[in-house]
Amino acid sequence: MQLNSSFIKQSDSFSLTTESNPEEPDIDKETEVSLTKSILPTSTSEGVGIYIGQRSNSLAFQKSEELQKTLLSHRHERQLIVVQDFPDPDALSCAWTYQLIAQQYDIKCEIIYAGTLSHQENIALVKLTGLPAQRWTPQTLKTKDLSCYQGLVLIDNQGTTSQLLTSLQQAGIPLVAVIDHHSLQTELKSEFVDVRPYVRATATIFTQYLQCGLLALDSSISQHVKCATALMHGLRSDTNRLMQAQEEDFMAAAYLSRFYDAQLLNAILQANRSKRVMDVIERSLKNRIVQNNFSIAGVGYLRYDDRDAIPQAADFLVTEENVHTAVVYGIVHDEDDELEVVIGSLRTTKLTLDPDEFIKEAFGQDSTGRFFGGGRTGAGGFEIPMGFLSGGNENSAYARMKWEVFDAQIKQKLLKLVNPKDNPIQSE
Repeated sequence: MQLNSSFIKQSDSFSLTTESNPEEPDIDKETEVSLTKSILPTSTSEGVGIYIGQRSNSLAFQKSEELQKTLLSHRHERQLIVVQDFPDPDALSCAWTYQLIAQQYDIKCEIIYAGTLSHQENIALVKLTGLPAQRWTPQTLKTKDLSCYQGLVLIDNQGTTSQLLTSLQQAGIPLVAVIDHHSLQTELKSEFVDVRPYVRATATIFTQYLQCGLLALDSSISQHVKCATALMHGLRSDTNRLMQAQEEDFMAAAYLSRFYDAQLLNAILQANRSKRVMDVIERSLKNRIVQNNFSIAGVGYLRYDDRDAIPQAADFLVTEENVHTAVVYGIVHDEDDELEVVIGSLRTTKLTLDPDEFIKEAFGQDSTGRFFGGGRTGAGGFEIPMGFLSGGNENSAYARMKWEVFDAQIKQKLLKLVNPKDNPIQSE
């Protein structure tokens, strides 16, 4: 494997002598590695097609070297790639990319999530590309032999949005890598860490890994084309159709344009919203209150499988005239596990509003110091477990009363920031 020469114009020595078939890497041969400090281009006049600026260029090369060293030290192992409970295209595509990169080192990876795929585009992405993600609930873990796994990898999250991480760590599986673009949520004790909050999508980070030569994409290999398509979808999704993209995101998209399948991506994007999602959007319109250009809406109880209707409703509300920020939340109920959690999404077009700071200030931390939510540029989310108050919804009067209490409490916390001088609680 050779470093992409147009991405890094000059380097000392960085090469792998392993000869491999892109579809079936020859992982049994001895691998020799020489890693030395690179000399980066100081001008953008050459290699402009994939040059992404000297700072990110240097960091991408450095992190690619570090990740390669980490993978080499874990050859022939099995790892679990943990994505957030309700994974989005950015998480799914990057997890798949990591899996393909790791295969070259005879590292077998399984991509797992604890929640569900409910957004129509996420369902289409997995079905149409054959993306190998598996749902593992906390109950599923009890039936698994976890002793066969030697490492955990967190991608597009830092463990705060996964029900699985605590149990997996209690099973003694060490954290090998954390790769994310969200602001720091917790202290990370991992062998490899690449967290870049200024990058708009984790897909951009992984595309840079590809550009640096960690995996040579081949447009004649169907799996590579589908993975590149998934990365393009993830990048497009997390940059609001590239409208919030920065230079390095555009450069990543330009690189992926050589490999992705435009027709496949279009098919994924054309997936229709379900009637239940439309009902939640309608509820958010009826229940919203608008204060100081913030639109806040509680949508009541939702089935676990409809959880992704909440961010779609927030996406819709933020398009209203004179609204720059929308927050939509509801109580999501998993009938199988008798689990209830308050889940909310924030969307904003206000450049001076930091979703991560806003959500952390509004909802704070639990008793262990873990924040209930966070965010990135233009978007954020929060999850608040209901604990002892979960369930009991067979009594409709009790269920209504419980919702009114949570609805009022969330509105109160949000309105303290939106309008500190006034605090109108409107419970219906």
